Amino acid sequence: MPNGIEHALRERGFRLIRLLEYAGLLVVLIATLAAAGQEIALMYRQGRVTVADLLMLFIYLELLAMNGIYWRAGRLPVRMPLYIAIVAMARHLTLETPDMNAWTTLAEGGTVLLLSLAVLVVRYGHIRLPYRDEDPDNIGGRRS
Repeated sequence: MPNGIEHALRERGFRLIRLLEYAGLLVVLIATLAAAGQEIALMYRQGRVTVADLLMLFIYLELLAMNGIYWRAGRLPVRMPLYIAIVAMARHLTLETPDMNAWTTLAEGGTVLLLSLAVLVVRYGHIRLPYRDEDPDNIGGRRS
């Protein structure tokens, strides 16, 4: 296959993938906003706001931030899902602790600790062992 045709096909493929990524991000954004709206409506109907409600709203905010970072940078820091998992575990501990036995509570606390350590390890790796920028021609003009 001639080099010019191959290059054109690759560029079209990259554009198609980018378009699909943005369509997926738009779906995630709309679903996140809908879920947050439902949570706010539920709090309004109940006439009160609990710590669990606030933690759930923080999860939605993290999802929105993650979506925004992906829109701007075209890539996602691996720490973002870890942050969401930490907040989700904290929410679960807040809601379910009275119904859990001591070992389950300890295990979930250990999970939060492990996730927190994972954030530190990933952050350390990004600072001390950064990725080299890759050739934009090889990845559609985006950095990985």
